[in-house]
Amino acid sequence: MDDATIANYQPVIGLEVHAQLLTHSKMYSSDENEYGSLPNTNLSVITLGHPGTLPRVNRTAVDFAIKMGLATNCQIQRENLFARKNYFYPDLPKGYQITQDKTPICYGGHIDIRLADGSTRRIGITRIHMEEDAGKSMHLAGETETLVDLNRAGVPLIEIVSEPDIRTEEEAYAYLAEIKKLVQYLEICDGNMEEGSLRCDANVSVMKKGATEYGTKVEVKNMNSFRNVQRAIEYEVKRQVEILENGGEVDSETRGFDATSGTTSGQRSKETLNDYRYFPEPDLPPLIVDDAWLHRVQAALPALPQQLYARFTGELGLSDYDANVLIDQKEVAQYFDELSRLTPNAKAAANWIMGPVKSYLNERALELADFPLDPAQLAGIIELIDAGKLNYSVASKQLFPYLLEHPTANATGAAETLGLLTKADAGELQALVDQVLAANPAKVAEYRAGKKSLTGMFMGELMKLTGGKADPKLANQLLRKGLDG
Repeated sequence: MDDATIANYQPVIGLEVHAQLLTHSKMYSSDENEYGSLPNTNLSVITLGHPGTLPRVNRTAVDFAIKMGLATNCQIQRENLFARKNYFYPDLPKGYQITQDKTPICYGGHIDIRLADGSTRRIGITRIHMEEDAGKSMHLAGETETLVDLNRAGVPLIEIVSEPDIRTEEEAYAYLAEIKKLVQYLEICDGNMEEGSLRCDANVSVMKKGATEYGTKVEVKNMNSFRNVQRAIEYEVKRQVEILENGGEVDSETRGFDATSGTTSGQRSKETLNDYRYFPEPDLPPLIVDDAWLHRVQAALPALPQQLYARFTGELGLSDYDANVLIDQKEVAQYFDELSRLTPNAKAAANWIMGPVKSYLNERALELADFPLDPAQLAGIIELIDAGKLNYSVASKQLFPYLLEHPTANATGAAETLGLLTKADAGELQALVDQVLAANPAKVAEYRAGKKSLTGMFMGELMKLTGGKADPKLANQLLRKGLDG
């Protein structure tokens, strides 16, 4: 299908994101919630659905759901009812899933996404509801039988359902990235799509541009990365346009995505709500979220990505690129936020984190939590450079590595111990400038004939003579005066 034909259609996309919550126990029982345990070890009669057992709501899971609702500008449901969603799964022991139907704990919210061209779009959040996960069926190579691991059965989930406001694969990617950042900032989910703790289904339809009625939507599953979500949507849009252009009708169905071929294939006809036979869960009383509960959760919210972005670009004057890099990971954003309060040079602080600090961590496959220097030590290095007592090259190549090996030392004391502080004596430096110019008469002539790029060469020669300790500003002034004289 050619691009010109596809351009006549408008994709309409809504995403359903399941996030496994980082609670110690399961949603409706005290069974352990731990990824990677031996199969079928995190079980009890409640998870297995034995007769006479009663579920009980995990209060921490409710806290986490409220956090996500507040972070996505949702209204919080005060009286929550639970429902049984009935469908057969070999890895769902009870034969039904305890979820929320008509009273999702969060509703009517939105998040703003930022696209590559710098524009922003607001994506509505229809609802966020709490439910439990199913177990996991496994099919080993060469085996004809299915193995079932019920450790995941009952693990707390929130399902975040967007409005059909997404219009491109790029927007879908940006939306998912924002959701992932939020759950990680809130510390309610690790956001790992490869391990299945963050899972996404995409509802995709197309309609002619200018039309007011949405097309028939198709649900796409089995996407284990942001990139695969993009690929699946791109393929599905082309597939549906081709069907419509050939006079056919798009079937409402569930399709799986094959990452190897980049295609989707039909799995089953899309169920209607009636197929699930929702009815009230008789074993759980209504869950009331009162003002005290809501205010307690609200007071514990951390600074969120968009708040930090606004501070970094507005108050601190960083570029859009720098701010986005810094807020991508919560630990990095928090470290920079603290560092920026210790130095007036926010740009230098950002450059140090995105440069030497990031290189140190990447080379050793470490996280920022393992970084040995606290923000005050890094602020000390920046202060020495800004005061002209140290140049960046010496700071990054000599002082920074020394402090990494001696993390209890402070920047000024270490610089003095190593003899790294700049030579600021103008008379001594003038003599060395004269020495450099006298040793390179031909280059001086070239400079005076118009080859101004030679300034760097002269500066390099001067730095060699001073062991890199010359005050860069003073050295540059004296050099230019000598060269122009």
